[in-house]
Amino acid sequence: MALRRDLRKLHGHGNVPYMVYRRLVALLFQALALLLAAPALAAPTNIAAQLVVERAAEPGETVDLALLMRPGPGWHGYWSNPGDAGLGMELAWQLPAGIRAGTPRYPVPETLVVQGLMNHVYAQEYAVVVPLTLPRGVKAGQVLPISVDAQWLACTDKICVPERATLSASITVSSSASTRDTRFDLWRQRLPAPLGAQAHFALEPSRLRLAIPLPASVALHDPHLFVTEDKVIEYAGTQTFSRAGDMLVIEIPRAKFGPATPGAISGVLRLAKEQGDGLAFSAAPGAVPTSGMPVSSAVGSGQSFALLLLGALAGGLLLNVMPCVFPILSLKALSLARAGESEAEARREGLAYTAGVILACTALGALLLALRGAGQEVGWAFQLQEPLVVAALLVLAAALTANFLGIFEFSVPGFVNAGSTKGAFATGLLAAFVATPCTGPFMAAAMGAALLLPAAQGLALFAALGLGIALPFLLIAFIPALRRRLPKPGKWMVTFRRWMALPMGLTALALLWLCWRLGGAFFASVWLGSVAAVLVLLLLIGTKQRAGMAVGSLVFVEIAGLVIGAAAATPHILSKPAASVAGVLAARPFSETALATARASGKPVFLYFTADWCLTCKVNERVAIEREDVRDAFRQAGVTVLVGDWT
Repeated sequence: MALRRDLRKLHGHGNVPYMVYRRLVALLFQALALLLAAPALAAPTNIAAQLVVERAAEPGETVDLALLMRPGPGWHGYWSNPGDAGLGMELAWQLPAGIRAGTPRYPVPETLVVQGLMNHVYAQEYAVVVPLTLPRGVKAGQVLPISVDAQWLACTDKICVPERATLSASITVSSSASTRDTRFDLWRQRLPAPLGAQAHFALEPSRLRLAIPLPASVALHDPHLFVTEDKVIEYAGTQTFSRAGDMLVIEIPRAKFGPATPGAISGVLRLAKEQGDGLAFSAAPGAVPTSGMPVSSAVGSGQSFALLLLGALAGGLLLNVMPCVFPILSLKALSLARAGESEAEARREGLAYTAGVILACTALGALLLALRGAGQEVGWAFQLQEPLVVAALLVLAAALTANFLGIFEFSVPGFVNAGSTKGAFATGLLAAFVATPCTGPFMAAAMGAALLLPAAQGLALFAALGLGIALPFLLIAFIPALRRRLPKPGKWMVTFRRWMALPMGLTALALLWLCWRLGGAFFASVWLGSVAAVLVLLLLIGTKQRAGMAVGSLVFVEIAGLVIGAAAATPHILSKPAASVAGVLAARPFSETALATARASGKPVFLYFTADWCLTCKVNERVAIEREDVRDAFRQAGVTVLVGDWT
């Protein structure tokens, strides 16, 4: 009642139905659901359906029908647009001449997240209300047969079954009062109430912003917005709500492949999850105020955000076994096992290393979020799309390889010198930076969410990633029992250090190959020559160090001059990136046009993204995608393969 009183301040009518667009991965899900179905869809055994008429009707009057759906235990049905996966209900009416069926009105749905996909479902009994208008020419006493061929998808968390039924009922034409089905009162209460005011929306490069007139006295408990138009928002994207007086401001990440500028947006705002209260709204382009006082959001908070933090932590932990990170970490850990290492010094080094890693990850995250906020399409490891960054990493990896081989030693603060907190901090910065080409199962979801969450939560996820990278070294520093389990110092440490040059050298070779892929053969040759010159100078430094001679500053100036000179020449020597070699699948390059064309064919589409600097991507391609058995299976099923290259 309080809500209705507040809504009396508003006037007009909003649209009732709504849809939310399914993400690209759901396309394959839907295609498989239909391909695996029998030639005739299954009988409705998992969701029972019934067509119910509210009452008799007079000529020219509109009467409500209801499709009453009763899911079995563990099963659920879908709203008109199901979200990331599933299929909405399809209705084909068989009506007497002159009778018109209106737009179905669905109750406010529930949200169900399965493996990162947001679905809009009904797990309990629900009724879809459909208005039916009789012609004026019908005569009293007639009984009009009504029939509808309905199809829907019944699902659990693990399987889906397409179902269909032909539902029948009849309407009696009568000018006198008749009994009515009182269940319609409850079913209408579950429909979203029309919002009596015009909402407005504004489209930004990466998000949709909505301003919905809503009295400040209307309480919000776990709100969620469902958008009618297809491919406008990311279903699983974080929705942020804030109040600016009697205006509710909502921000949602935009869909990657949606329309550039939809002319109008409509949908349903869920006010409270427990009661299923909702408002149907219609929005036109217009001014949207800046966000005001924040209110709670259903996505990206509480337990879900805690799981994302754990995912970022676990993902960072896994990065320590990558070939470019492990040598740095292992040598720094072994430095703690050296004789004479004090408890206090070990903890200082551990904290310094952790601070360096977290600072680097957070800084990269802040830059990434800032670029995306400015409309740039960038993701994790975006800096490796820049040839100069890759070239700088090449020089650094080559220098580290030379250091591991004993060609020269870093001066204090060193990267592996015991008792150097400055060196530990620098090591942390380095370890985080060289880990960026890699990702993992736990890390992927967390980093994806970090790009959609509010800035503070996104940066917290990047910091958790850094803590995961630093965690092994931090534990060794703070737990004496772990340090005691490390091998005792000895000559073997020199041999181990030499062996660590192997993965680091392989990393340098991979970076040289990436220089060729990004900037062409001449660009790679120039930087290879620069690396060779730097190594000669480092050999000179090492010779003087072993002879006990002081290393003059001139040699460091020469190294800096070589690197700066090559960097200055880079814009003039870059050429067209090397063409990709056709893979086993003979995939076509991704574009929105190519994707739309492939989807329009009605055949399955397999789309994946990759990058030459993404080590995990290249491994996945080799072991799971670019295979002859996959190619044969795709050919048999008529699958179109598209690949997006972020190199």
